[in-house]
Amino acid sequence: MNTDLPTSDRKAFYEQIRELNMIPLWESLSTLVPHQPNGPCVPALWKWRDVLPYIEQAGTLITAEEAVRRVLVLENPALPGYASVTQSLYAGLQLILPGEVAPAHRHVQSALRFIVHGRGAYTAVDGERTTMMPGDFIITPSWTWHDHGNDGIDGRSEPVVWLDGLDIPMIRFFDAGFEEKSTAMSQRVTRPEGNALARYGHNLLPVDYQPSSPTSPIFSYPYDRTREVLERLYRDGDVDAWHGVKLRYVNPATGGWPMPTLATFMQYLPAGFSGKPFRSTDGAVYSVVEGTGRAVIDGQSFEFGPKDHFVVPSWKTFTLHANDDAVLFSFSDRPVQTALNILREEKLDA
Repeated sequence: MNTDLPTSDRKAFYEQIRELNMIPLWESLSTLVPHQPNGPCVPALWKWRDVLPYIEQAGTLITAEEAVRRVLVLENPALPGYASVTQSLYAGLQLILPGEVAPAHRHVQSALRFIVHGRGAYTAVDGERTTMMPGDFIITPSWTWHDHGNDGIDGRSEPVVWLDGLDIPMIRFFDAGFEEKSTAMSQRVTRPEGNALARYGHNLLPVDYQPSSPTSPIFSYPYDRTREVLERLYRDGDVDAWHGVKLRYVNPATGGWPMPTLATFMQYLPAGFSGKPFRSTDGAVYSVVEGTGRAVIDGQSFEFGPKDHFVVPSWKTFTLHANDDAVLFSFSDRPVQTALNILREEKLDA
């Protein structure tokens, strides 16, 4: 095309081709193929002291059965109306009160549960229940029946809150979402609690076991075991200048991720830790388990404490700093980016 044509001629041309549902690539090429990631997501922090009153109020306004899942979604401020914490991830805080049951269903979306507050509720996945304790990481694999309830523990019941992490935006992008409700409120329990952990969680596998799915056969990863490993590695001096002591959860049968779309991590920051700057294309959601500190994300400082949550968007430089011993859980879309060979990360010196 003649580049000397008047702007008005080009505008008329654009309007004509728009009628054929076409647009000129050259007007948007730099946006479609940017020099570096420049997505709309922004860093954000949700303080536990701010969100807890609204979580409690939600428990008075609607039952778990009515809501199906009583969740307050953590929505990125730059993505209003999309129920997304990043462009590929969903996060929310779910409440279940004593005596309640969140009815059984299944869906294509993979889900994680990270227990934030309270103890004694349970999740049932494909015939096995696991009791939820603070710091536990629990998975609900794609298309598995699952329900939640709160029977209490040792004769005591209390409200329980956990972080839900799902790949809802990814599944929505592919237009591949399906959901099915059960005719029963709760699924029938067919295996004793702890059966999956006993079979697959001790560096042993049943002799005839053959993985039929990329998803982990373990669906509950107890916090006490994870915390012990973090402490041991710290004592052994295995501290990274960027991440402290950071471990990834794995599928014990394959060494891969627990779920094919969601990566999960736990890290320990010793008191006084001041991390070097880091950035990665897999934006991540963090849940603070223990301790206080500060996350500096894209030049913004966020003071965090126990049960707070924050999001680090894709390719935003951030550093982590601990006032006292801190433990952070996080999840991201790293398995998908790795599979597509598009993951990029940088450890910076300053």
